Amino acid sequence: MTTTVETPVRPTVYDRVSTRVAASPRLQIAVPALVTAVAGILRFWNLGHPHELVFDETYYVKDAWSQWNLGFAAKWPDEADSRFAAGETDIFLDEGSYVVHPPLGKFLIGAGMALFGADSSVGWRFATALFGTLAVLLLYVVALTLTRSIGVATAAAGLMAIDGLAIVLSRVALLDTFVMFFTLLAFWFVLLDRRWLHEREWPRRLATGRWSSEFRWGPVFWARPWVVAAGLAAGAATAVKWSGLYVLAGIGIYLVIVDALERRRRGVEYWPADAAVRQGPVTFVLLVPPALLLYLATWTGWLATDGGYDRHTVDGSPATGFWSWVPLSLQNLWAYHQSMYGFHVGLSASHSYASPAWQWPLLARPTSMFYHSDALGEAGCTAASGCVQNIYSMPNPLVWYAAVAATVYLVIRFIRRRDLASGFVLTGVAVTWVPWLLYPERTVFQFYTVVMLPFLLLALGIALRDLAHPAGASPERRVTGQRVVAVFFIVALVLSAFWYPILTATSVPYDFWRLHNWSPTWI
Repeated sequence: MTTTVETPVRPTVYDRVSTRVAASPRLQIAVPALVTAVAGILRFWNLGHPHELVFDETYYVKDAWSQWNLGFAAKWPDEADSRFAAGETDIFLDEGSYVVHPPLGKFLIGAGMALFGADSSVGWRFATALFGTLAVLLLYVVALTLTRSIGVATAAAGLMAIDGLAIVLSRVALLDTFVMFFTLLAFWFVLLDRRWLHEREWPRRLATGRWSSEFRWGPVFWARPWVVAAGLAAGAATAVKWSGLYVLAGIGIYLVIVDALERRRRGVEYWPADAAVRQGPVTFVLLVPPALLLYLATWTGWLATDGGYDRHTVDGSPATGFWSWVPLSLQNLWAYHQSMYGFHVGLSASHSYASPAWQWPLLARPTSMFYHSDALGEAGCTAASGCVQNIYSMPNPLVWYAAVAATVYLVIRFIRRRDLASGFVLTGVAVTWVPWLLYPERTVFQFYTVVMLPFLLLALGIALRDLAHPAGASPERRVTGQRVVAVFFIVALVLSAFWYPILTATSVPYDFWRLHNWSPTWI
C-alpha cells in the first residue's frame, strides 16, 4: 500500500505580509499612518501654486474671507480677483452677497486663511488639503470597521491617496471635499451604531429579561449615541452643500432596513412593522433633529448680524396665523432658503465642462479648472512645443473604471448573498449619485463624484479581496488572483505618477500634456 505525503503549501507573499501585520500592533498603526502620510505629501506639496483664484475659488475664497470677518458673505468690487491675489484682501463691501450654499464649508476655508493669512494661497487651500488627507485615513477606518480586513482597508485608502480626483479636490478651495469627508464620517457612525446594538444593546435586553425571542414585538432602543453622531455628521455635510440632505435621508432608510433585518434574525414576529412603526420614529428623532440643529448653528453669523443677503427681506410682511410665533430672523432665513432652492432647481447654464450624472461612470468629461501655457523661453520653458500648466479633475482611469465594474459586481454579490457589507457600500453609492440623475437639465460636473469616490473604492477593495483571497479556492487559484491584483496596483501607481503633473499645475512640455488626451472629450 502506497502512502501519499502531501507537500505543505507555501504561503504567498500576500499571506505572509497579512499574517505579520495582523500579529503586530505597531504595523497596524504604521500601515494607515504611511498611507495617510503619502496622501498628505501629494496634497500639500506646492499647494500654493498657482497663486491666483482658479475655477470656483473666485466665489468660495472671497466669500469665506468676508464671512470670516463680517459673519456673512459680502460683495466685492470689480476686478477683485487680481487685487485679492495681489494682497488687497480687505476690499470687501458691507453689502451682503447672494450665495447659494450654506456657510460651513466657507467657514472652514476661512479658518485656513485666518491661520496662514488671506494673502496666502496656501491659506486659501489649507482646509481642503487637510480634510482631503484626513478623508484617506477615515476611509481606512471605515473599510476596516466594515470588513475587518487590513488588506481591504489598505487597498481602498491607498488607492484614494494616489487618486487624481481626490488629489485635485484637495488642492483647490472648493466645497466638495468637505461634503465627502462629512458623508464618509456619517456612514462610519452608522457602522458603529450597528456594532453598538449588536454587542451592547441587544445582549443587555436579553440579560435583563426585558425581551425574548418569544415576543411578537421587539425592544425599542433609545440609547443609540452613534445615530445622533451620524445625524450631526450628515447635518455638517448639508451645511456645506444641500446634497447632504440625500445622505441624511439615505442613512435614515438604511437604518430602518437594517433594524428590520436584525429583528427578523432575532425572531421578532412582526419585524417589518416593528422596525418601521415602533423603532423608526425613535431613530428619526435621534437622527434628524441633531442634523437640523447643527445646520442652523452654522448660520449663526448670518442670524446674529444685519448685513447678510435677504437678512430683512420679510420684515415688512412677517408671517401671520400659525407661523407668527417663528422669530423674524428665522422667517428671513426661510425666505432666503426658498430663493436658494429656486436657484438650484433652475440652474441650467451651459458650460463647456458640464457633465450630466449619467455620464459620470463613463468618465466622459472631467473638469479643467486651470490652464496656462508658456512659449519656448518664457517662464523657464525649455520645450520647443511650449509648456503647459493644468489642473484637471481626472481620477486614475484604471482605478475609476475598475471601481465602477466592482460596484456592478457588488450589486450581483448582494443579490446572491444579501450581505450587509455590500448593502452598506451600495447605499453610499446610491445617495451620492442617484439623486443627481433626477435633474438631467441641471449644470453639474464630473468632479462632484469625489463624494461618491470613497464608496466606489470600498467596492473595489472588496472585489480585489475576493479576487486575491477567494474563500475555498485552491492554492494555485489564490496565487493567480494575487498576482493579478499586484499587477493592478503597479499599473495604477504608474498611471497616478503619469497624471500627477497634469493635476497639480506643474509645468510640463505641451507634447507631454497631449499624451494624456486618450479620449476626444478629455483635456
